Amino acid sequence: MHWSEDKTHLVSASQDGKLLVWDSLTTNKVHAIPLRSSWVMTCSYSPSGTFVACGGLDNICSIYNLRSREVTIRVCRELNAHTGYLSCCRFISDKQIVTSSGDMTCILWDMEAGSKVTEFNDHNGDVMSVSIAADKNIFVSGACDATAKLWDLRTGKCEQTFQGHESDINSVHFFPNGHAFGTGSDDASCRLFDIRADRELMQYAHDNILCGITSVAFSLSGRYLFAGYDDFNCNVWDTLKGERAGLLSGHDNRVSCLGVSVDGMALCTGSWDSLLKVWAKRYDDDDDDDDDDDDD
Repeated sequence: MHWSEDKTHLVSASQDGKLLVWDSLTTNKVHAIPLRSSWVMTCSYSPSGTFVACGGLDNICSIYNLRSREVTIRVCRELNAHTGYLSCCRFISDKQIVTSSGDMTCILWDMEAGSKVTEFNDHNGDVMSVSIAADKNIFVSGACDATAKLWDLRTGKCEQTFQGHESDINSVHFFPNGHAFGTGSDDASCRLFDIRADRELMQYAHDNILCGITSVAFSLSGRYLFAGYDDFNCNVWDTLKGERAGLLSGHDNRVSCLGVSVDGMALCTGSWDSLLKVWAKRYDDDDDDDDDDDDD
């Protein structure tokens, strides 16, 4: 799933063969887009809210225009150059998008031309996740070679490689200030890497947590790191102390994706139990975390 920058809408993809756009406040479906391939692994919302994208085992990044006048929204662009599954896609603008793939590469695309602009080659395993910096000049990737890499979108070069994880990195996410990023791995740990120091700053793990992490995201301030796990839970980590600050439980299967809204007011988790859950702080009681809504 991925939040829109309008703070309200989000897009989710499932192997039921549909791409759904939701209003998170009312829990109503705004759009239901039928997909050519139901084997979808990732989806993304463009910054303007005009486009959504998805991809998966078809190796193709499919773009949809939400402002289309068609009753049933159809694909408006298919970006096809990867030779492996599409693991993640993130818009830079309404004209450019970055994709990562099981073919060990990332690609920057010109959406209007439908062509590849830059291919990023340096990983030695499937690339599982990408996160774009706020300045849109750099991005970070995480892969099954247990490394995270920082790339310059302007030059196409790998600027830094971050090591430390002992297994596949499934998710990466930039820290709000853009000078660090978080990772989640199959080695049952999350880590915080500082770009300027070129090193790992903190590790988030617990002796009782033995399963892998599928997804990570920071709170608006960066004080908390949310991580989705294979054990059906979402752990909340204090980024400064390195301690677990909370536990969000409620899903009946692995938490496969999560994201924090742009205004930082809500967290959405998606699971193999076919549910999306929106979590928000209730200010009328003393509970730290509350389940606000359940979405199909």
